Amino acid sequence: MNYQETLDYLFNSLPMFQRVGASAFRKDLRSTILLCDHLGNPERKFKSIHVAGTNGKGSSSHCLAAIFQSAGYKTGLYTSPHLKSFTERIRINGLEISPDLVVQFVEENKTFLDELKPSFFEMTVGMAFWHFAQQEVDIAIIEVGMGGNFDSTNVITPELSLITNIGFDHMQFLGDTLPLIAGEKAGIIKANVPVVISETHEETSSVFLEKAKKMNAPITFADEKWKAEKIAEEDGRARYQINSKKAVFLSGKTQTKAAAKEKSYDLTFGLNGNYQKYNLPGILESVSQMRHMGWSLPDEAVFEGLKNVTELTGLKGRWQTISLNPTVICDTGHNEAGFREILSQLETYNYEQSWFVIGMVQDKDISKVLSMLPKSANYVFCEAKLPRALPAVQLAEKALSMGLKGDIIPDINEALAFARKNADKDDLIFVGGSTFVVAEIEEL
Repeated sequence: MNYQETLDYLFNSLPMFQRVGASAFRKDLRSTILLCDHLGNPERKFKSIHVAGTNGKGSSSHCLAAIFQSAGYKTGLYTSPHLKSFTERIRINGLEISPDLVVQFVEENKTFLDELKPSFFEMTVGMAFWHFAQQEVDIAIIEVGMGGNFDSTNVITPELSLITNIGFDHMQFLGDTLPLIAGEKAGIIKANVPVVISETHEETSSVFLEKAKKMNAPITFADEKWKAEKIAEEDGRARYQINSKKAVFLSGKTQTKAAAKEKSYDLTFGLNGNYQKYNLPGILESVSQMRHMGWSLPDEAVFEGLKNVTELTGLKGRWQTISLNPTVICDTGHNEAGFREILSQLETYNYEQSWFVIGMVQDKDISKVLSMLPKSANYVFCEAKLPRALPAVQLAEKALSMGLKGDIIPDINEALAFARKNADKDDLIFVGGSTFVVAEIEEL
């Protein structure tokens, strides 16, 4: 098979959560373990950091990869879903796995794949681990797909686990309360492996503390040590003031007791979303923990990685400005917590009217997000080209029941073109509602 034929095989023969939803989700690790065994257990042949969370795990994974890459390490990065190309999921030092290697992996293992019938995600995890082991990476940053406990990535024993945030998402799979969801995320906590929690929440802290105690895993709540405040935007990047407490310096040096006061410094961050203030403490504490384990991560590498994360890793769709006059911004935030931050940041912009080009998926409760959206905005309802997409007509009907009126243009790029045509140059257009809506923006 050539590359396109290989992709067709992968997309059509293996159940893919990105496309079909629940039927592709498996609540066990059996197929992943069997596939890794078949591949010679590549997951044991490289060091890793495992990253879970409701929101922020993708950004945090890319940032950690950029920092290790800037420090001179050969760095693997596994993320999902992809926006434009399948190969985005598997990178080394920012370079995507080559189409030839995708073909090679499938050719060498097709008989076994046909017998095992793994999900698309299980197969991709196996491919990523195979690639990282073959290329002998120094470290790989591995992002959880969904949950943690039964996620296919949860066959690794990492150097460090990072859990970024707990919110309501994928509730039909992970549970309908924050403690239940946290319990699934806590599944990545391994015996004697340090775990960092980016955000402290009253409802979920005890879940992590109990699991860490059970696994004898040292646990740190990063926001108790680090505070990040966005103070400006310059040249498309954000400037943050970082305050480190409890005798922690970015350089990792220990203060004397007399001098153990709050330390403050500035850094430039290549991601503009205001919600990144919740991710930075976890990222910085992860760096601190890895330094204590002997990894060489100089301050310069931390600053360089955070400043140039999008260039170093190819990250897209996180509060990304696509064009001006009118301003067009897209973001992959798609749940209640994500939209709360999106709407808060939109309020910081000066514009005449706002436009929302919105599409969502049908296996999520969208009522909470819709109830948050401004009734005064202009709406264009669209849908991604995948079976999971909520038809634009149904989305418009649901939105109308909450007082949101707009036009129905299913094709995402036609919907964006319509908004641009009808908006004034001083208006603002937001495109999102689903990762898959952002993925289909042609200009991304």
